Amino acid sequence: MLEKIGSYDAKTRLPEILRRVESGEAFTITNRGRPVADLIPSRAGDQQKAVAAIDNILSAKKHRVSGVLLDELKVSGRK
Repeated sequence: MLEKIGSYDAKTRLPEILRRVESGEAFTITNRGRPVADLIPSRAGDQQKAVAAIDNILSAKKHRVSGVLLDELKVSGRK
């Protein structure tokens, strides 16, 4: 269940609340005790992380190791 916070508190403590939301917490903002909005972490950051991970994988696939270097790595790893 989301933590409830009144609209006045949400207004006066907005920077603190946003930091808490950024760290993963979620809130229901109320007006005179009635729920009016949910404040939840954005999913945009997750998408950016996924795109960066895919880019890293694709760039890693571009680097090829020659057979000679691979043999040298195998031999040095067995020591």
